Amino acid sequence: MDTPNARTPSVLLYGIEERPPLREAFFAALQHLLAIFIAIVTPPLIIAGALGLDHETTGFLVSMALFASGLSTFIQCRRIGGVGTGLLCIQGTSFSFIGPIISTGMLGGLPLIFGVCIAAAPVEMVISRLLRYTQKVITPLVSGIVVTLIGMSLIKVGIIACGGGTAAREAGTFGNPGYLGLAALVLALIVLFNRNRNRYLRMSSIFIGLGTGYLIAWWAGMIDFASVQHYGGINLPVPFKYGLAFDLSSFIAIALIFVITAIEAYGDITANSLISGEPVKGERFIKRASGGILADGMNSMLAGIFNSFPNSVFAQNNGIIQLTGVASRYVGYYIAGMLMILGLFPAIGLVFSLIPEPVLGGATLLMFGTVAAAGIQIIASQRIGRKEVLVIALSLSFGLSVELVPEVLDKMSITVRNIFSSGITTGGLTAILSNLLIRIKET
Repeated sequence: MDTPNARTPSVLLYGIEERPPLREAFFAALQHLLAIFIAIVTPPLIIAGALGLDHETTGFLVSMALFASGLSTFIQCRRIGGVGTGLLCIQGTSFSFIGPIISTGMLGGLPLIFGVCIAAAPVEMVISRLLRYTQKVITPLVSGIVVTLIGMSLIKVGIIACGGGTAAREAGTFGNPGYLGLAALVLALIVLFNRNRNRYLRMSSIFIGLGTGYLIAWWAGMIDFASVQHYGGINLPVPFKYGLAFDLSSFIAIALIFVITAIEAYGDITANSLISGEPVKGERFIKRASGGILADGMNSMLAGIFNSFPNSVFAQNNGIIQLTGVASRYVGYYIAGMLMILGLFPAIGLVFSLIPEPVLGGATLLMFGTVAAAGIQIIASQRIGRKEVLVIALSLSFGLSVELVPEVLDKMSITVRNIFSSGITTGGLTAILSNLLIRIKET
């Protein structure tokens, strides 16, 4: 039996099958868009920079990342023939693949990257079909640990943005009081309006915080709108534009990340279901999670076809659902449309990309914290005995170790570094193995 729907009016304003009015749906979608835009375009920018690609190619990769994210999001929210979650589940370019993709690109360029990613994506699709048989492996405890690690790992990204980001570090201005003050203002405004009893102000809290921060940053001279004039035109999707190639060693490295991505997706879908007032166990949940992981792999394959990098479920959007109280999957259609339009018109996307790091950091820091809190909530819902304490301790220790001291892997091979440099990967694998191997008989 599935657990009953846990939604209460005080927690959610709109459930997954409820349709908000146009204005409310648009504002909710816009807040999701503001939270994920930079996260979607950053991986292709990092990869293009590492591979030394020209500006035209880089711009096209960014556009296709947005287009593929929109297409993937629609599939997840719509749930077509059992493919997708049927939740307000947002997909975007995954950070987990950046390391191995750069290594693959150094070996064979974009054709090898897209060829290997397309070939490896079915690994995650196969895992989705076996999900119901892996319940003793991927338990709620394991998924709770993974969700917690996702939130904790992302907090690092958020606080770096609050301090001014990578550019500020290179310029020697990281941690400037002006940056931190702007980030703190955005965060405070979001908290203030989120606690308001007016449903419109609550739903618009992230938009108000980011919008106010954006205006203040513009007034302070931190935004140069003139740069938009240098970009224009339309980027139309062209399947297999750069061709395809294959290499076995690159395939193995990418395939391993797809295994971990499936675990991450399971954790994110669990958190999304919990926040949306849906069951997190039973047949109904298994079908939802299985369809979501299947879509995760299928969407990554589609992304490769359209010259973009693997997609994964975005954890930060779970935080937005929790903050706004809007879990309607129909909002996902608006988000998907916005992303695909932005992918076609790079000049429009550039306006969003001009959001200063401290402004974005002030909002994402809070969102990432809510993701970690959702993971803790999943863990707390389970019986915690001596075995569970050991599993949690080992997973968090190993996962956070590589996040806090990444140089501990410097002497390892490039493949090992690519796999275990992520705290989510290391902690997730530790959670699975320790949960299987530790046997304690309670007395």
